[in-house]
Amino acid sequence: MAAAIRGANPGVAVQTHLVDLADREATTHVARAVLRENPRIRLLVNNAGVALGGRFDQVTLEEFDWVIDINFRATVRLTHILLPALKAERGSHLVNVSSLFGLVAPPGQAAYSASKFAVRGFTEALRQELADNRIGVTSVHPGGVRTRIAESARVGSGVSRQEWEDGRAQFATLLTIDPAHAAGIVLDGIEQRRGRVLIGWSAKIPDLLARLLPVAYGRILTVAMRARTGMSGDAAERPQLATRMGQRA
Repeated sequence: MAAAIRGANPGVAVQTHLVDLADREATTHVARAVLRENPRIRLLVNNAGVALGGRFDQVTLEEFDWVIDINFRATVRLTHILLPALKAERGSHLVNVSSLFGLVAPPGQAAYSASKFAVRGFTEALRQELADNRIGVTSVHPGGVRTRIAESARVGSGVSRQEWEDGRAQFATLLTIDPAHAAGIVLDGIEQRRGRVLIGWSAKIPDLLARLLPVAYGRILTVAMRARTGMSGDAAERPQLATRMGQRA
């Protein structure tokens, strides 16, 4: 991606940092390095997302924490370190990428949903706290964006290989939105200073259902998923191993 940006914009300096966001010290180090190299920051986009397939009783606490560390704690850490630079710039903007699963919580995604609901709550609180600083704060909830997160998802230690393969293959059929199109929607949201951006009907319809039927929406979504993917009733109950946007911060 960096090479593509450089190629399309020869006059733009592009810096890259490789970091394991599950490593708290490494995340802190890279955030401080970014701040040293770029003391003036007007836009911060936190877009970290890794998936873990399996019911809560099929995953270890270490596997669960891996998701929370990358999807949520890294977002908190990067924001905390870079926020003073944002506050120093007029019209700056913070974007935290949550997920469709930060709006609804399907079976087999306890860790992922917990992390992305946390991102949503964190972002909504910051929106109120930073209003007087005139910092735009946007929570992004993509639906089925076509990335490699399904292929690169981890599987819980207690999930059988067959469950993993079936769940991943079926859910991958729902990832249909072009990532470039999704990125364009996010950029439009930033320009319009929108507080929340939903990408695709695959996010908008579940969001509406969750608002109208906060307890019963899960059954409706299960039926809809069966119809969309051709899954049998048993297969539809299997852990879902994929989610949405990319895996970079």
